[in-house]
Amino acid sequence: MVFEKLKNGEAVDMLSEEYGPAVEELNRSSILCWKIGQTEPSVEKIRPLLNELLFNRLPESSYIMPPVQIDFGMQMSIAENVFINHSLTLMSAGGIEIGEGSQIGPQVTMVTTNHDFNHRNVLNCRGIKIGKNVWIGARVTIMPGETVGDN
Repeated sequence: MVFEKLKNGEAVDMLSEEYGPAVEELNRSSILCWKIGQTEPSVEKIRPLLNELLFNRLPESSYIMPPVQIDFGMQMSIAENVFINHSLTLMSAGGIEIGEGSQIGPQVTMVTTNHDFNHRNVLNCRGIKIGKNVWIGARVTIMPGETVGDN
């Protein structure tokens, strides 16, 4: 399956038939991020949309403030007691894990994707792992393959 290949760092051609489900997930996530951005900013109205985006894997104790741009909601994992401030951008095809008790400041970007320099339609992904009790400040950019350790 294409999502496992992306998480495992295997090369995936974006023009291949194999990539079709990834395009569907990109479209699904994009529509949900747009809906989140157009919804009155109340937890009661935003949480159901965030849960749909993340396949009902957002713990009740965690929250993401809108607006948000996540391209592969199914490739995300967010633990308990995580707070993410507004304007988050995640290119999460390669998988992003955010550990318990972490806080992420506004306008943070995490990128798991890169392209083959000789074949620019080929994706090479490397996941990102954020440990427990991590504080990521405003406007930080985390690139493919990085791990931020606990505390």
